[in-house]
Amino acid sequence: MKLSSVAAACAALAFSLHAPSSQAQEGPPGSEAQPRPGTKLERVEIKSQSSDVDLRRRAPVAKQIYGREEIAKFGDSNVADVLKRLPGVTVAGGAPRMRGLGAGYTLILINGDPAPPGFALDQLDPAQVERIEVSKGPTADQSAQAVAGSINIILKDAPRVSQRDLRLGTGYSAVRPTPSATFTYGERKGNVSLSLPISVFEWRGQNNFSTDRTLGSSPLVYSRQGEQANWGHGFNTAPRLNWKISDEESLSVQAFVQKGYWNNRQTFDKQPAQLVSPFADDDSLNHGTWQNLRGNAQWIDRFSDSQRIELKLALQDSKGTYDNLSYRELVAGAGPQPFRNTVGNSHDRSVIQGGKYGQLLGDEHSLTVGWELEWRKRDELRTQTQNGEVLQPKYDNQLFSAGIERQALFVQDEWELSPQWSTYLGLRGERIKSSSRGSEYQFSNVSTVVTPLWHLNYKLDPKGRDMIRASVTRSYKAPDLNALLARPLTNTVKPVFGADGITPLPNDELNPDRAGNPNLKPELATGLDIAFEKYLSGGGLVSVGAFYRGVTDLIRNSVSLETVDWSPLQRYVSRPVNFSKAQTMGLELEVKGRAGELMPTLFDPKLALNLRGNLSIYHSNVDALPMANNRLDGQQPWSANVGFDYRLSSLPLSTGMSLAYTPGYVTQQTLTQSLDQSNSRSLDVYAQWVFNKSASLRFSASNLAPLDTRSLTLVSDGSSTNVLRESRTQFGLALELKL
Repeated sequence: MKLSSVAAACAALAFSLHAPSSQAQEGPPGSEAQPRPGTKLERVEIKSQSSDVDLRRRAPVAKQIYGREEIAKFGDSNVADVLKRLPGVTVAGGAPRMRGLGAGYTLILINGDPAPPGFALDQLDPAQVERIEVSKGPTADQSAQAVAGSINIILKDAPRVSQRDLRLGTGYSAVRPTPSATFTYGERKGNVSLSLPISVFEWRGQNNFSTDRTLGSSPLVYSRQGEQANWGHGFNTAPRLNWKISDEESLSVQAFVQKGYWNNRQTFDKQPAQLVSPFADDDSLNHGTWQNLRGNAQWIDRFSDSQRIELKLALQDSKGTYDNLSYRELVAGAGPQPFRNTVGNSHDRSVIQGGKYGQLLGDEHSLTVGWELEWRKRDELRTQTQNGEVLQPKYDNQLFSAGIERQALFVQDEWELSPQWSTYLGLRGERIKSSSRGSEYQFSNVSTVVTPLWHLNYKLDPKGRDMIRASVTRSYKAPDLNALLARPLTNTVKPVFGADGITPLPNDELNPDRAGNPNLKPELATGLDIAFEKYLSGGGLVSVGAFYRGVTDLIRNSVSLETVDWSPLQRYVSRPVNFSKAQTMGLELEVKGRAGELMPTLFDPKLALNLRGNLSIYHSNVDALPMANNRLDGQQPWSANVGFDYRLSSLPLSTGMSLAYTPGYVTQQTLTQSLDQSNSRSLDVYAQWVFNKSASLRFSASNLAPLDTRSLTLVSDGSSTNVLRESRTQFGLALELKL
């Protein structure tokens, strides 16, 4: 007997890790029908004939594609929440990670160009995104800084017809609800089309935490309870103008503006007067701003059926400010008073110019050659005062700068060997010059990276329903500009001077000062990927893949006791260094499709139920740490995600669920220090009621039944820091209108 209930679907899904069918990708609106005189011209939308799965199957390299329906499904308020449900992607601190590797190994692109510094995915409204492309390996025409892979955020294109979309939402996590709104205006006049999306938003969060610390072999445990609150508001917009100059020539101009104001408050419980702690846990109130400005222009000329040239220019300007004020009770009974103040700002600028020329060579070859030039600079200014006195005259109120100049040349050939065999051959060479300058020093170094790329596809049948993909690639990870700045950032828990501003104090390995390293070299990685993809006739798929990365010049923070010029005592300092060689490998499984297609003996083929699931297993080791748990920073041993989407036949209601889980694990960070992180779980649900083709109401809940998180840092001498932090559920309600 066939089951048709959602409860049965959930049980089967949890048992077999099956995944959702592909959703039809919403394409650009089609042409308007010719109206009769006196009739009202209604908005008409035409769905693209190619689904996300079809686009994935036809891609020349391994790539996952997610269109509007998949992006909007859960009613997320930001793109980071969308990414956390994608196969092989996790999100930590608002930054996505692929294959369990830290954020720096994952290349984030906006319309194919690297995202600007400080770009906040957790402040980008999904309503402004047309599709998301997740690539497992680099290609020659994009930056090779994609050791784990790349995530390309494609912003909405200008529409072909008039468009007026409005989304009004509210969310709640703590204290009070937070509103949000997005309005998209689209228009077309002759050969010119315009899109103007505008989003405004607020956020507010709050959680309690506790910190337990020990010193060496001492049995004493120093415990503190605290509360952290964060709130703010901002807006972003991404206007786009497309001009079809002729049938062969086109010009598109797009801008992106993001501006926000953030606040953070941290308070601790009051300690008994007789308890003297060696740790300075001060109350604090911090606030600041961020701003991202980006402009892109792209000109394309198809001057023959077999030739095409493309030129592009990108200008970026990012700024940030902060004002951090800590409080301390300097006189018993007087209450907390302003104690230490840190104010500063940063300014990032960049210019990217590139182009490529494409030539069809017969019916089998598509040859492309191109170049990319980039100039980037970061300036920082910071001042720390304690009781009104400047703490570090040598470094405070002094401008520190870092810059990168990059030149790249590439060539690629997409070659159809036969109806079943196709290959992609690419070669990219990059020259990277990095520099760092302070008040009394100046450093620079030059690196050259050559990245050969080979992707191979074999269709087991000419229709491409079963396919094997393989690739051998070279990629790299360049150090962040921030990591090149040698200016120190002193520890606030173990400050340089006591409350009187005169008495020098020591710190320890768990509470080091931080400084950059202008001599860092890029990490280089050699990669191998292989995958089997089976595309089902109903739009589902089954994928099994494996990967390997061999990394040289691995960058990791190293803590050592140094003689420093900002303290009369030796201080422990954490600096990024080229630490070692490393290897990582993994196995990736993905299944999605209609329940009746995946399990025809259990479900009615007509049941509007889609299932999805994925499992990723990772292993890594760092050569310089010949001991257990010597994995790469932040790479969990495995992660899994299951979910379903169900549309009721008797009501205009769609609903769904997604459950992601990552186990706890230990990372041996250095020969003397390890980090133990707890397991994490995220349960998200949504329900959408469709009133008519122009109006719907969507409810969502993210991180239902939340797990508190724990991190335990241990040092070989017995010192430890254990932090337990509570998690909260985020609720959302949104009204979506097509005007």
